[in-house]
Amino acid sequence: MPILTKHDKEVKEKELVLRIMPMPSDSNINGHIFGGWIMSQIDIAGSILAAKIAAGKVATIAVNSIQFKDPILVGDLISLYASIVRTGNTSITVSIDVYSQKRPFQNDSVKAVEAKLTYVAIDKQGNSRPLTSL
Repeated sequence: MPILTKHDKEVKEKELVLRIMPMPSDSNINGHIFGGWIMSQIDIAGSILAAKIAAGKVATIAVNSIQFKDPILVGDLISLYASIVRTGNTSITVSIDVYSQKRPFQNDSVKAVEAKLTYVAIDKQGNSRPLTSL
């Protein structure tokens, strides 16, 4: 039987879209992962879910919010979970939570970052387009 963590209920409401382990080249001299690297992973994770919902290409149009809650270190296993906050005619707002498992990997994880980003569905020419029926 799997061991449940304190974040299981919250995680079940979101979709795991990306799991990655940061390397030394992603860190500063203290071993903390650069915020910009984390933000790029958040953008990738959010765009995966947004593109799935849009049934096509999307472009990031806004980083609505981002809050760094706990440092991520070299070798931590990070999992990015996403859910749709709202959809408009052409846009999709996604909530992304980043959880970090410290080494040695244990069953519990820490919510390290929370973010909300907005994407717009685009056509082959890069122009915004209406979302297909959801």
